[in-house]
Amino acid sequence: MERTGVIIVAGGSGSRAGGARPKQFRFLGGMPVLARTINTFAAALPGAEIVAVLPEQHIGFWKNLSARFDVAEHKIAAGGAERFHSVRNGLAALTSDPGLIAVQDGVRPLGSVAMIRRVAEAAAKHGAAIPVVEPVDSFRETDGEADAAGRAASHIVDRRLLRIVQTPQIFRAEVLRRAYESEYRAEFTDDASVVEAVGQAVCLAEGERENLKLTTPGDFVIAEALIAAREEAENEEGTTDAEHV
Repeated sequence: MERTGVIIVAGGSGSRAGGARPKQFRFLGGMPVLARTINTFAAALPGAEIVAVLPEQHIGFWKNLSARFDVAEHKIAAGGAERFHSVRNGLAALTSDPGLIAVQDGVRPLGSVAMIRRVAEAAAKHGAAIPVVEPVDSFRETDGEADAAGRAASHIVDRRLLRIVQTPQIFRAEVLRRAYESEYRAEFTDDASVVEAVGQAVCLAEGERENLKLTTPGDFVIAEALIAAREEAENEEGTTDAEHV
């Protein structure tokens, strides 16, 4: 695997998740969400330079909080006005001149090591890769503004043509750096949209349904259940291995 830099974007306020602190600092399975995300990337990409981009006003808080846990080595950069600016700040903080750069949502702590490596391999081959999953719900596109009664004309969208986009989004370093020399535009909703604007095609890699972005209180309930199920499976596997010794 090529040397990889990792930018973990955790600059949001997390207001939709509720609670007294931003969601990236909330505990999940007894550990801060951001710590879980950092540690997963350290395991998936050994030797990677990791930069966590945080709200400037919370940098001191994170340093104190992370000191209480076993968190992989990482640097810290201050976030910007928009996600675009936070990623740009993360790029500036990388010093190791990596061949690949991964950009990850700080509040996606459940992606697997195998998935991260799969996306990295696709990025090394194609220049840009993002994990996606097929939707299971039906979708409708509205044709205009709703009327006074809240009704709007709409039509069905063929979900077979749609994909749900996740992170990490991984790119050749020169591709991502060149793309982020652009001026910010409101339509830049993720890193793939930024690199596509400079003419780079994006490869779609296989994502994971468990790779949740923790946004609402309900997401934390699901994530806790997933972690508990994983730990139970690991314990059962350990017991089985011991019985065969």
